[in-house]
Formats: sequence, C-alpha cells, structure tokens
Amino acid sequence: MKSNRKLYRMWKVLSFALSVFIQVYWYRFRKRSDIEKEELWGRIGIQFRQTLFELEGLLIKVGQFLSIRADVLPNGFIKQIEDLVDQVPPSPWEDIKKVLEREWDGRIEDKLVSIEPKVVASASIGEVYRGILQDGTKVAVKVQRPTIQSIVGTDFRSLSIVIWFVHHFAPVPKGFINFKLLYKELKQVIERELDFKKEMETANHFRQRFQSTEGLKIPKMYEELCTSHVLVMEWVDAVRITDTDFLDQHHIDRGELAQALFRVFIPQWLEAGIFHADPHAGNVLVKLDGTLVLLDFGMVGEISKKDATNFQGLLETILLKNYSQAAEILVELGFLLPNANSKDIESLLKEALSFNIADLKEMDIFAVKKEMNDIVKSLPIQVPTRFIFLGRSFVTIEGILRTVCPTKESLKIMEPAFKDWLNQSNTNKWKLILKWIHSQPVFQIFHSISDLVKTPKQYLELKETQQQREFAFSIYENQKKQVFMLGVLGLLGVFLGVFIKSKLVWEGSTGLICVSLAGYVVCNLRQQKWLKSIRKKRRQGPY
Repeated sequence: MKSNRKLYRMWKVLSFALSVFIQVYWYRFRKRSDIEKEELWGRIGIQFRQTLFELEGLLIKVGQFLSIRADVLPNGFIKQIEDLVDQVPPSPWEDIKKVLEREWDGRIEDKLVSIEPKVVASASIGEVYRGILQDGTKVAVKVQRPTIQSIVGTDFRSLSIVIWFVHHFAPVPKGFINFKLLYKELKQVIERELDFKKEMETANHFRQRFQSTEGLKIPKMYEELCTSHVLVMEWVDAVRITDTDFLDQHHIDRGELAQALFRVFIPQWLEAGIFHADPHAGNVLVKLDGTLVLLDFGMVGEISKKDATNFQGLLETILLKNYSQAAEILVELGFLLPNANSKDIESLLKEALSFNIADLKEMDIFAVKKEMNDIVKSLPIQVPTRFIFLGRSFVTIEGILRTVCPTKESLKIMEPAFKDWLNQSNTNKWKLILKWIHSQPVFQIFHSISDLVKTPKQYLELKETQQQREFAFSIYENQKKQVFMLGVLGLLGVFLGVFIKSKLVWEGSTGLICVSLAGYVVCNLRQQKWLKSIRKKRRQGPY
C-alpha cells in the first residue's frame, strides 16, 4: 500500500512537470504574446497549487520556497502560490502517540502528566499539542508527522528528475538560470527544518542573544525531552500580533509595540549571524502586558561576517557609482552565475541604477520594486537563498508594522530604532552615511563630468553583441522546438496506432519519436557547444 502511494506521488509530480513542459513549448512554438504567456503561467500556478494541496506534506514547503523566488520564476506563476498556507489536516492521534513513545523510548506517562490528543496547530512537517510536565509546567509538544520521512525520499527523487530534465531540455529563461543550485538550496532548507534538534539549538541561540532585551519572550526548550523528531518547549499564553482587537481591548500601545518589534529584527538583518527567516504573524505573538513572543526557528538564514562586509561595500560602491567594484562584490557574494562577465555587469549596472537617489521619495515604491525585479531578471544574476530570506524577513515584518500601526508610516516607526542601532553598534557605520552624503545631487556634478568624458561607443557595441547572441540563441531554440513537435506527433501516432490496432502506424510513429529524440540531442549539443564558445569569449573580454 505504501509503495503504491509513493508511486502515485511520483507519477503525479512527474506528469505535472511534463504537462508544464509541453504547454510552455507549445506556446513558444506558436509564438504567443507575452500577455498570453503570462496568463499561461497563471493557469500553471493554479494547477501547481491544486497539486500541492492534494499531495500535502513536503511539497507545500517546496511551493513556499518557490513562491519567494520571483527573481527566476514568471510573475503569473508566483502570484498564484505566494500566499500558500502551510496548514494540513492532523495525523491520527494513535500515530502521533507511537512517534512520542519511539522517540522517548517508553511510555508518554513517564515524561508527561498529560497531553491533549486534540491538535493545537498542524502544518506539513510538524503538529503541536498541549501537555503538562511532571512538575506541573505547561508545555507545547511539537511532533514530526509520522509519514514525513517516507514522503521526503520520494518527493526529492521526483524533484531531482524534474530538475535534471529542466536543466537539459527546458527552454530556460535567459538561458542562464542555475536550476541545480536552486534544487540544492531547496534541499538544504527543507532538510534543516526536518531536524528538530537544529531548531532547538537555534531557539537556544536566539534566547541567549536577546536575554537582556526587555519586552521579548522566547520560550524555553526542555532539551532532555527534545529529539530530532520531537520538540518540547514552555507554553506561552499569547495571541497573534496582528489581532488588533486584542491590542485595543488590553490598551497596548500600537506604536510602541511596532517599534519594539523592529528593534528585535534590525540587528538580525544588519549584523553578521543568523536571522529569523519566517516571521509571519503566526510566529510573532503578543501577551496581555504587551510582551512580544517569538516562535518557530525551523527556517533561518545566516549572514557571515564576510557577507556583511561585502554587502556594506556593495551599498557604498552603488552610492558612489563605482560599478566596476560593485560587480566584483556581486561575484564575491555569489550573485553572479558562472557564465556572467563582470564587464557586462558593470555596464548594465550603470544603466539600471542611473537614477537620482534624491528622487526616490517621489517614486511609486511598488513601481520601483517591480522595475528592480525586472532588472534582476534581465541580468545573469541568481540571488542566493540567504539574501532572498533576508528580503522576505524584512518585507514580512514591514507588513506586520503596517497592520499593527496603520496610522504611522513605516519609515517613521523604523527611524528611531535605526538611529539607536547606529549609536549602539561598534562598527563604523557613519563612514557609509558620509559616503552617501557625498553621493547626493550637490556632489554628483563630478560623476556627471566623468561620465561625459567616457565615450558610449563601447556600450553600444556591447548592446549589439548581446542582441546578436540572443538572435543566435533563439535559432537554436527554434530548431529544438521543431524536433520536439515532431516527437509529439510521433507520440500521438503511437496512441492512434494502438487505438486502431495498426502495427504499421505505431511502428512508424515509434521511428518518428526516435528520429525526434536524436535530432533534439544533436540540437542541444550544438547549442551547448555554442554557449561554451560564448563563455570563452566573455572570459577573454566584454565583446
């Protein structure tokens, strides 16, 4: 029975991937408009969402991970999965009981006075129950789903097949998305969440780090009861921070609460170390007295000291318009794909960031966000997951600030906390601010003179070369599409031959499929050879 379920999951994932591949190729073959392609990706997103909810388990986590990768996936697809809720029906209590007895190597009664079989919260990886320790302490018991380990192996095998197929055969946007890296990062993130011991260690780290912070509560972990599949932590009576009726009913100052929340997260974002990567309203609670409660440390990101230094350096170089150094730092941070040429990036950065920083206040922030997203997609850049998590953490907290305190602008809430952090920080952040002042309009005449002296000839030649490469790439893609459609016709012919019981038809169609596969492999090899020659030329110079 279990093997049948595994086969069904694998078949469901692979058949969905194949259907997406056929649909995308069909639209490319028919030269549909960009609007029609966006609508297609919207429909694919809906189908993907439905498949996730049907199969549950690990795949919901996969969907959540993909929903934050707007830098490499189509907008229509992202819009359909960006609000995925990780909530699935609970497992039978008897199965949960078996997990607890196995992990504790004995009866539940030996560890707890009691535990309520009614689930408090249920997600794709773990379920939470309310219990009482032998000394009367109330605790939350988080138990890993009994079936999750068997599901993990099946789903990762399916995804690895999909990634291999996409890497070798799919019409990749820009031809430069590193799907292998994307899969590796996805696997690392999910495997970390599956190890509750790591979550316990992370929670202890945060508790130690913020022990002197007033108005913040991080639940204590009972390490003697924690395993890789079970977490036991103190129970905290609190509600979601976005429960505004609760805030008003208990006279909790919304402005002070919003500032307190931002003060907790600003050192996580701007200093080297780990940060909470999933601070949604279900993981940020508030008590009757206004104390903040931070939960769920399964999903975290980490910024190394080298990352922090490089990121600060990147801001400085952009503010000072030193684009050659900015390109070098992007390489250090791991933003550029292996085939990217730093000289190309330098020119493209100059074009993309040629706006006046003083004009930002007059811009539509959502339009700027969309334009920046389009810029990222136009470059051979794939943002490392740790920075995607960092951005997601910031955006999530900003959304909570707007909900908690809608009468104040987010910048007004953030400003005092940011100034305090600057004053308390040991590192010399004032150097960055001083350089930013020098980049303002009154000083920018020096940059303008420098730019006017340089001839635009090299840039125009670079643009022309890029257009020629895009045209050559499209020729190879068209050849692959043609032999692919030949294979599709052969496949249809096989089905027709079987249906009408004509040996001649299905044998001929099988031969057509073989010819198509051979043609596709030849076209793909020629394209890969051409790409290698382009990369070799790029290493030799920008043209």
